[in-house]
Order: sequence, then C-alpha cells, then structure tokens
Amino acid sequence: MRFHIASEGEILEGKTTDVYFVRTKDILERTHKSRRVYAEFTVMNPPYPWVVFAGLDEVLNLMKGRNVNIYAMPEGTVFKSRSVDGVPVPVMAIEGDYKDFAVFETPILGFICQASGIATKSARMRIAAGNRLLLSFGVRRMHPAIAPLIDRASYIGGCDGVSSIIGAEHIGKKPSGTMPHALIIVLGEEQAWKYFDDFVSEDVPRIALIDTFGDEKFEAIKAVESVENLSAIRLDTPSSRRGNFADIVREIRWELKIRGKENVKIIVSGGLDEEQVSELRDIVDGFGVGTSISNAKTIDYAMDIVEVEGTPIAKRGKFSGRKRVFRCKDCGEYHVSHEEELKKCSKCGGELEEMLKPIMVKGEIITEYPSEESIREYVIEQLKMYEKSL
Repeated sequence: MRFHIASEGEILEGKTTDVYFVRTKDILERTHKSRRVYAEFTVMNPPYPWVVFAGLDEVLNLMKGRNVNIYAMPEGTVFKSRSVDGVPVPVMAIEGDYKDFAVFETPILGFICQASGIATKSARMRIAAGNRLLLSFGVRRMHPAIAPLIDRASYIGGCDGVSSIIGAEHIGKKPSGTMPHALIIVLGEEQAWKYFDDFVSEDVPRIALIDTFGDEKFEAIKAVESVENLSAIRLDTPSSRRGNFADIVREIRWELKIRGKENVKIIVSGGLDEEQVSELRDIVDGFGVGTSISNAKTIDYAMDIVEVEGTPIAKRGKFSGRKRVFRCKDCGEYHVSHEEELKKCSKCGGELEEMLKPIMVKGEIITEYPSEESIREYVIEQLKMYEKSL
C-alpha cells in the first residue's frame, strides 16, 4: 500500500468498521439470532446553532443492494439538533435485521460527520460573504484521497467554485484558481503576470497575485499597468499582515480607481474565517477560503437503536421509539412526534412539512437523487431562515 487509504472495495466489505461490530455480528450469526431494529442518527451537541446535513449519497451507495430501509431528510437540509421541545432531531434512520448493517455503522457515521461539518462551515462562510464570490481552496490541508469529498461538501454548502481538478470534475465544474507565489518567485512578478496572460487559456480570468515581495498598493499599481486586460488582483496573506488589513484594501481600491481601473476586482485569500470575511465583504469582490472549510469541525452524529422488533427501547440518555420529524416553513423550527402527524408550529403557528421520508427500501433507492447544483440551491434557499443565528 503506497498511500494510507481504504479502497472502495474495502469500505464496501466492512473493513473500515470498528472491530466490536464484527464481533457482534459473529455472535448473532453463531446463535442464529435475528433482530429487526430501527436506529436513528442524531446530533446532541453540535458546534453551531444549525447544521447542514450532507454525505447521504455515500450512505446510499454503501447500503445499496442490502436488505435495509433508510429514511432521511433530503441532503442539504439545514436543521437544528433539537426540536422546540428539546427532543433530538433524527436526520436519518435505518431499519432491518441488525446483522445486515451492524458493521457499517462506522463508515456511515464517517460519511455524514465529515461531509456535514464541511458543508456547514461552507454555509456559514456563504452567509458571511453575502453575494461575493466564494471559492474553496482547502484541499491542501487534508489528505488528498478525500479531495472530492471536501470540494463536493464545500460546493453544496454554498461555495461558488473549488480549486482541485478532481474535486471540480466530481461536481461537473471547472476548477477555480489563479497563480501561486511559486510562479512569481521563480519568474519575477512582471514576467509571471505577463506569461500567465500570454499562455493560460483565454477562458481563465486574468488575476494577478500581488503580495509576494512588496507593498500591496504598489504591486497592485504595477500589476494593472503590466497586464492590459487584468480581471482582478489577489491578496493571499491577510492574517499575516500588520496593521488594519481593511485599510490596506481601501488604499488599493482608491489607487485603482484614480487610475481608471475601478473595474479590476480585489480577491482575498489566506487564513480567513467567518469574522474576517464579514468584515471585508463590503470592500472586496471575492474570497478564497481554505483551512477554515476543509478542516471544519466534524458534526458528532450518533447512531442509536430506538426500536427492536417493534418495541421502543433505547440506551439511557436517548429517546426510544421511531419518530416523525416536521419543520416549520415560516420560522424553521423543528418538531418531533412519536406517531401523530403535526400540522402547525407551536412557536409561530406556521405550516409544518414532514422531513424524514423513506429513500431506500430493501436496498433500492426509491427516489431520484438530486444533482450537486440542486442541493446547493436548496441549502442557499434555507439559509434565509437561519442566517441571523450564524
């Protein structure tokens, strides 16, 4: 093994599970015990007021062809971890003979914990950036084997584009990016900008990186004078600059404007978080965000059996019995009930929609899965209800 990664085959075979699930399955098989169970996936203490549910597509691909039923919210659903009454909100549930899915609890949790964390952070960045360009630059901070996961989750969470070639291919987009400091160090600034303009495909925006050696203001002036059709300039080190970075941007903007270059956009990247993006969004045109998104906190889902052979049962600290989940169309609050269908929100009186629905029956997906573009649009539309609780 040249790289420390599991293959698709090894994941499908259950080799990425925790060993005690294998032992559990072995005991059930040796004792000829069959137990039909219903297990739910919830988040007890998320790092944020709301979470974007992601990773469902991989769960379905893992469980396809196995004799299980899966109920889930649509991928991209923005949810609160608890209902208005404080009950944990199930985002997904799996039903079947426990032997048929016991060993897959570990990879299922891995799929949704990491993807939801990245998608949630991306959505928070989307709110912070407003209508400004938002690109995901974070694949270099994580293992390259999961670059497609990082970029897909970043995109459905709200990023406009992604930087890696394979990640962009995965979502049917072109990769986004400008030039590295390495090109400027090797060639010098003016030659790097010129050769980029001369040789890079015409459909790629001409964006000059301006903070390799000198003062950003003077480098910006030099860049617009060197490249006739310059689209934008990029500053990549806001977190390492002394002084007020916003003032540096305003100074550059002023110098560009008085030279008739007000159409040249300003892109900022390098160590950005939600607070910095919020502070800069009114004076810059776009952001490249890396580590904050790719290294986002995972969402700590748990899978808990809540019913065995039709009888409600759960470990201490959990709510037993299968549940129905509803969301208010007006205020976004969640409601959980055991059996009855709820119609009105107890908080604002708004209409409720049922969120947890069957998506796989006996190992077969029963609904058409949405595209990444559709999931992203769904996420962004929901953020209107939750942006105040960033």
